[in-house]
This record gives sequence, structure tokens and C-alpha cells, in this order.
Amino acid sequence: MLLAVASLALASASCGTPPELRRPAPAPTATAGASAGPTTPATPAVPPVPVSPPAVPSPTAGSDLVATACREGPSGDRVITLLQGSADVLPRAVGVQVGTGPLCAGDWQYTVLRVTGHEELQVVTRGWPGTLKLVTAGTDVCTIEVRVAGPIGIRTLACDAVPGGVPGA
Repeated sequence: MLLAVASLALASASCGTPPELRRPAPAPTATAGASAGPTTPATPAVPPVPVSPPAVPSPTAGSDLVATACREGPSGDRVITLLQGSADVLPRAVGVQVGTGPLCAGDWQYTVLRVTGHEELQVVTRGWPGTLKLVTAGTDVCTIEVRVAGPIGIRTLACDAVPGGVPGA
């Protein structure tokens, strides 16, 4: 009989709330006079998620984020030659001077030209001096191609710049 009662007590002890659903015991606290040793929480602490600082664009050559003066890109004269030559945008007889640029972001360039007797001409090109191609030229160069395919640095100049303002400012 004693064996039956012990078996019944053991069986009832195994029933009840599963361990994963039971409330954890409260964490021990230090009391006056007790040693202030380390305590462990009753539930495992979730490690904090590391927070990375936000990425800051670096104005280095070859960067797509910021347009900077071209170091290895085409010169202003090369852009003018393209526009007066194969691109057939400007007649050879018109006076043209570089106002701004070329500014490079990736393999794209942004240039502002002063054309005698006309408004400033904004020019977006792509490629390197030997393979330079015209993307667009005009008083508003924020075209679909520039917005979709252009690097951020060029899009900022072509689409966000204030007319008559300082490019990139």
C-alpha cells in the first residue's frame, strides 16, 4: 500500500504545467549583511543587438555617392569637343567655356557650360576620356535615365540642385 501511495504521488508530481510555461523564480536580491556577489537572472537575457553608426559618404575618387572634381575622368575641353563633334549638340562657331566641372561620380560626369548668347548648358556624360558618351544636355538634365541609372552624386547635381546655385551645395 505504501508503494501505491508513493507511485501515485510521483505520478501526480509529473503532471501539471510544463516547465517552459511555468513562471521563473524571482531573481535573488542582495539583503543587508549579505555579500554583494554577482546574481544571475532567472530568465536568460537576450544579448543586445549591436548598433552600427550610419554610413557617411566619403568624397573619394570613384565614389558613386558624391560627385567630386574628376581626377581620371574627362576634361572640360573633352566634354566640349564631344558636344561640338559626334554628339552634334553645339555648333563649332559658338563660344563655350566650362563653368563647373566636370564633376565625377563613378564613371558619370556632370558639367555646366557657359554658352555665348545662351543659357548655361548642363551636360551629363558617361565613360572615360577615350570612350565618353553623352547621356543628356540641356537646361534640365534630370531625365529618367539620370534618375534611374545615374549614381547618387550625379542625380543630386542634376535633379536636386537649385538653378543658379552652387552645384553640390
